[in-house]
Amino acid sequence: MKKIFVNGTFDIVHTGHLLLLNYAKSLGDHLLVAIDSDSRVQRLKGQSRPINNESERTSLLINLRSVDRVRIFETDEDLVNIIATYQPDIMVKGSDYKNQPIIGAEHCKEIAFFERINEYSTTKKIQYIIDRR
Repeated sequence: MKKIFVNGTFDIVHTGHLLLLNYAKSLGDHLLVAIDSDSRVQRLKGQSRPINNESERTSLLINLRSVDRVRIFETDEDLVNIIATYQPDIMVKGSDYKNQPIIGAEHCKEIAFFERINEYSTTKKIQYIIDRR
């Protein structure tokens, strides 16, 4: 069984997320997605985030055909532990991570990059909703 790993916030799931997850799943047999906890999202993105709590994000992701399992992490150490335990064959990251340090990369056989599609962004989606008021 070829194991694939992706991590992220996945706050408001949009087409860019779906393309990333479908690409990741196409690389193997089992896709584990790790998502940031609510408190981690608030620390990283501000008190107004996440829009959808970790329970809602988990439920939405696990109901996608491409996703086999979802885990929640609070810290970088938690993320490394999840990756080390899972031992993925491939970790998929957005292309914006090229030439950047990748948490847990030492526990993966390979890192694959998915070309980020700039028009798809949760931050842009939230701004669009605000602007429509």
